[in-house]
Amino acid sequence: MTARAMLAALVALGLARPAPAQPPVRVGSKAFTESVILGEVAARLLRSAGVPALHRRELGSTRVLWNALLAGEIDVYPEYTGTIAQELIPGMAGREDARIRAALAERGIVMSRSLGFNDTYALGVRRETAERLGLSKLSDLARHPELKLAFSHEFMDRSDGWPALRARYGLPQKEVRGLDHDLAYRGISSGAIDATDLYSTDAEIRAYDLRVLEDDRHLFPAYEAVLLSRKDLEGRAPSAGAALRALEGRIDERAMIAMNARAKLDHVPEARVASDFLAQDLGLRSEVREEGRFARILRTTREHLLLVAVSLLAAIGAAIPLGILSARRPRLGVFILGATGVIQTIPSLALLVFMIPLLGIGARPAMVALFLYSLLPIVRNTASGLTGIPASIRDSAEALGLPPRARLRLIDLPMASPSILAGIKTSAVINVGTATLGALIGAGGYGQPILTGIRLDSLPLLLEGAVPAAGLALAVQGVFAIAERALVPRGLRLAATADR
Repeated sequence: MTARAMLAALVALGLARPAPAQPPVRVGSKAFTESVILGEVAARLLRSAGVPALHRRELGSTRVLWNALLAGEIDVYPEYTGTIAQELIPGMAGREDARIRAALAERGIVMSRSLGFNDTYALGVRRETAERLGLSKLSDLARHPELKLAFSHEFMDRSDGWPALRARYGLPQKEVRGLDHDLAYRGISSGAIDATDLYSTDAEIRAYDLRVLEDDRHLFPAYEAVLLSRKDLEGRAPSAGAALRALEGRIDERAMIAMNARAKLDHVPEARVASDFLAQDLGLRSEVREEGRFARILRTTREHLLLVAVSLLAAIGAAIPLGILSARRPRLGVFILGATGVIQTIPSLALLVFMIPLLGIGARPAMVALFLYSLLPIVRNTASGLTGIPASIRDSAEALGLPPRARLRLIDLPMASPSILAGIKTSAVINVGTATLGALIGAGGYGQPILTGIRLDSLPLLLEGAVPAAGLALAVQGVFAIAERALVPRGLRLAATADR
């Protein structure tokens, strides 16, 4: 009998404990198709080597993935050498790979060798526009200040993006805006914009018949695709490193373009694309389980409800006492309302990204962000509802000798209940909509099919998230209409109806 069989027999007899399950290797990917495919390839390759793996897909931009890797929220993700040198490690632009590897090692990160292709930045225009204006090089853009440019949001801010492009080529264009990478292709096809940034392995270049402009002043470096992983991964999963190294040099540019085309243009699921690549090129076969639409909607509904319910209940528990305090202490109330108002002005995506170093990725940072956004309407309506109680009613309560707590419980809160419920309803509806952004940091919910639908230009997928989100917002309003009948005293409801 082998040692493994003997251990299994002892476990069955209750004389030994099974070995603890190995935690899965968490593979991340950015919110664009090529990264999702590479993440899926890596996760399936790990599983084929007997290493449990979980793919956290479409986690937003470069900084989201990099911060998650440093924080240990993910273990590995696909990246590009140009991005590493230009964006992630200061002072590494133009350095050789050995220097970059050493700088990464100081941060506890390991960089693989090239997966086999270079996916550099490029600028593209419609072939018709290029031929009409004589555009073949990036320097030609300087002769046409009337051209409307739109770039991906990340490209707009990157050191190797629009700022460097404008400076290197002296571009005079004033009408430059940020746009989702996938939406930009549709914009350039329709003529709404004239030029946008591309990835050189994008299948849409051929599909939309775009002219790629020559980088004649050599702005963009090589963007060799690599895998970044945590140095401690080898210790936790010894066979993971060897499995991932099997990808080095195995994906050439033609293969990557073909995989992108299957996913983006033929709408083949990325899991199927990755599985077929591994079977054809590495001889590794893996099962592809495709989730049905009804099952997906159920799952995203559960995720979305959890985000909204937890954050809203926490906000109610914190905001009503803060509203009471604001009403009783007006000077302190100015500070409380000001602080919650400032939080409300922070862009939701910025707040979500800010939460990652503190709480990691997933549902927790999304819930905290939603909790903070929910505070202002409830605090403000609670305070205004309490301060709006007629003085004659307050005087009557004092004349009856009611102590402050009893007066608050029996008179003030019931009188203010319509205003408080209105604030809670406002927060709930805001939460339902804002929670869709949680998908950018792996929180799931209705935002996941919306983001995937935009990325894959799939209206059914987009509606799979948008329609239930709108339905949930309407359902929330209906629930609060019922709650108002149950919680607001009948006399107040009749008075409000008479006022209308």
